[in-house]
Amino acid sequence: MSTTVIPVTTPTGGYDVHVGRGLLAEVPALLPERARRIVIIHQPSLREVAEQLRAGVSETGRQAFAAEVPDGEEAKTAQVAGFLWGVCGQAEIGRTDLVIGLGGGAATDLAGFVAASWLRGVDVLQVPTTVAAMVDAAVGGKTGINTSEGKNLVGAFHPPIAVVADLDVLGGLGANDVAAGMAEVVKGGFIADERILEIIEEDPAAALDVTSGAFRELVERKIRVKAEVVSGDLTEQGNREILNYGHTLAHAIERNERYLWRHGAAVSVGMMFVAELSHLFGKLSEEEVDRHRSILTSLGLPTTYRDRQWPKLEDAMKRDKKTRAGLLRFVVLDRIGTVSRIEGPDPALLLSAYAAITEE
Repeated sequence: MSTTVIPVTTPTGGYDVHVGRGLLAEVPALLPERARRIVIIHQPSLREVAEQLRAGVSETGRQAFAAEVPDGEEAKTAQVAGFLWGVCGQAEIGRTDLVIGLGGGAATDLAGFVAASWLRGVDVLQVPTTVAAMVDAAVGGKTGINTSEGKNLVGAFHPPIAVVADLDVLGGLGANDVAAGMAEVVKGGFIADERILEIIEEDPAAALDVTSGAFRELVERKIRVKAEVVSGDLTEQGNREILNYGHTLAHAIERNERYLWRHGAAVSVGMMFVAELSHLFGKLSEEEVDRHRSILTSLGLPTTYRDRQWPKLEDAMKRDKKTRAGLLRFVVLDRIGTVSRIEGPDPALLLSAYAAITEE
């Protein structure tokens, strides 16, 4: 099947997201001629892929260097960023050179941040290797690292020059990783493209099969949702906030679980929470709340969380970057595909919504 190219516009021009199979070999051809030195940031499990990519880049006459970082959120620290700044310095990465982010969302977030901060900004090309990274993290230009106070509190908006989503690299993912990535796809269905939800409801197994046509359509549809939103609001001054659906509680859960939960699992619970909250505000119908639960459950995603955790979760949410003037903010749905916001809700309603998703 041919490559699908999805454009994203930015104030400085834009870039394309390439979706297809066998695309890793095409990465060197996408590098700008001016880039003569390349640093490839990758996770341990992708050492062999990184070496293949490094060799391919070197064949074009450029100098390429591979830099390995820890798996998952352990990579998104100031210490690891500092290590990579050292790599960039030793590799003599100049203003016209480039960083490649190869891996899941944590790796692409980190690579983007290092590129944004090195010499006040060098190019980055993202090669996501997980479902979540392909449909969300690597697209949009948000970069960042975590601190002990919260997730992604240090970062920058730094759009890539291209995103290469090679579906073939997903073949080695475990079922839980695929399902976790699908949480971000489902989010796109709830906030903007109801056809995503219908495809999953028609055949959940096909939706989780990375070799199926249904899976590819879901990935492309979610990328188009994000591309459209980001193109209209790169720096999250307005409509881009809808992409945070389910994420306020999700980030608090991740922190509470010391980042041992998959991001998508936390987002799934977070979406269930705001669906219940929307219902309490008289927005979503009970049937639409049940639809959240049915779709997420059909993909093997969690929809409940442990009891007696609310004080810690509330405290973590107050530290979230989406909180303004001390008021908690939640992206909610008036109905499927229609998004609104709730600011400073009654604490009793928040507690009731949380009670609705706690495990018995």
